[in-house]
Amino acid sequence: MAETPAGRLDVRQRCLLLGHLLHQLGDLGQALARPGRDQGATLTQLARHLDAPVHLRNSEFGRKVTDHVWHCPVRTAPEDRHLSDAEWADIAQRIVEAAGIAPAGDDLACRWIAVRHADDHIRILATTVREDGRRPKLHDSGIRVGDACRQIEKDYGLFQLKKGDRTAGRRPTQAEMHKAERLGWEQTSRAWLQDRIRAAIPHASSAEELLTYLQADGIAVKPRRGPSGDLLGYAVGRPGDLNKDGEQIFHSGGKIAPDLTLPKLKARLETTAPEEHPTARRNRPTTPWHQATDALDTIHTGMADDAHAQAHITALGELIEATAQKAPAHLRTELQAASKSFARAQRSQIRAENQAAHTLRNAARDIAHTATGPDGSALAALLAALVWATVVAARWHEAKGHAHQVEAAHQSLHHLKTAADDALAPVVDTLAARQPSDQPRRTLAHDVRTAVPDHADRILADAAWLALATVLADAEASGHKPHQLLKEAAAQRELTTARQPARVLITRIQHTSRNPAPNPRAAAARRRSTLLNGSGTSPSPRAGISAAPVVGRVAGPAR
Repeated sequence: MAETPAGRLDVRQRCLLLGHLLHQLGDLGQALARPGRDQGATLTQLARHLDAPVHLRNSEFGRKVTDHVWHCPVRTAPEDRHLSDAEWADIAQRIVEAAGIAPAGDDLACRWIAVRHADDHIRILATTVREDGRRPKLHDSGIRVGDACRQIEKDYGLFQLKKGDRTAGRRPTQAEMHKAERLGWEQTSRAWLQDRIRAAIPHASSAEELLTYLQADGIAVKPRRGPSGDLLGYAVGRPGDLNKDGEQIFHSGGKIAPDLTLPKLKARLETTAPEEHPTARRNRPTTPWHQATDALDTIHTGMADDAHAQAHITALGELIEATAQKAPAHLRTELQAASKSFARAQRSQIRAENQAAHTLRNAARDIAHTATGPDGSALAALLAALVWATVVAARWHEAKGHAHQVEAAHQSLHHLKTAADDALAPVVDTLAARQPSDQPRRTLAHDVRTAVPDHADRILADAAWLALATVLADAEASGHKPHQLLKEAAAQRELTTARQPARVLITRIQHTSRNPAPNPRAAAARRRSTLLNGSGTSPSPRAGISAAPVVGRVAGPAR
């Protein structure tokens, strides 16, 4: 071993010498009875044995090693069989190998111990100083341990959890949970702050506006700004969450949830909507509730591209949250639960092209800012559209292998279906009370059989058929053709998986038939007027050819 010019050992050489001493200490420990197997061993003796490499390193380098304890509880599911001591020993060995605590074949690895607390779980404890004095490489150890656990579940025939994708929020710590219990809070501070930030997102159109909204809601906000005053980051604190010195505790957005960092919030909030065509503005529904339903009707067309699909799913979560805030009180609990569950389905590893979902996001903001609530049929139509959009989101996640997001979407779907059924029930009762007479009802039943023959028997047997007949009769009185409305409503979404197809058609047809029936003669007159006004002169053969693209742009959307 060579010396440095100054006659002193450098850091690498000192580590090698320390490792030699620790290795000798380890050999001595092997010669003695293993303290973990000794029935008379005390906890103090076990701790000294585990910490021996730490103490020797501290004395050699003259400074204490910090954060030198690694702890990992391992538990089986309630429905799993009981594992033997030998099986638990193998599981513990595989976990410490995967973590990098004790790699296979490494004689200088960290010291660790596994304690079986009960039939269904063990606790693994290790000191993160190796026998050669170096620190183990624990970066991403949680991911490696998770992968090892998924393989252990397969090998031992245990309940298999879904593989993580690094998009989940941080679990609350024991200290956070104990503090919430001590202060009588139902949620930990980070969970409480996450709910408040998500509730504020539909109300804001920029990150600055979001922080202002949170501050007005009584939340402590600490922005981080550059010399120019630009917002570079933020942290928020729950009122009453103080440290031992009585100071406010703050949490950065990224520590609250992965999708609440400032860059991701800016990408969602500060997208610019494309200029709207005058014809589209003229045909826009009158209320935010109808606008949101229209936006949801076309969500499936934006799911072909992954970046667009992720953007629509993120915006869908904002719309569910905004609807929960403005819905009647008797539906709010279910919708809030749906919004909270869907928060997990909103994020994945796929980067969203937020510009693609501006229509859906604008609909959420309009609902959040509206001062008037929806009527019964408008709310029922929106909730039915939210149910279908959530089904579309779940299927997309399933196709991409996003197991946790699929589960979250299904949980949200359960709450949304309950709320949709509760919202539609009084609407159905009112419609059924004024059902058409026998002859018109038989005519409408014939329309059902010709328009949707594959599902006609289920529709006519549905308890809501009388209410659907009333909706069709009302639409016919307004100038619509029931046969055409039925075909269009059935084409919007397959009816095979619908539990009550008549109820599904009620919300769709009510939403579609609220507009006046199309008048072909009036539409032709508008096209002729557009052509004349666009050319400025009477149409000649040459002028007609040059004006054709103008007709396509202006009159096309009105068809």
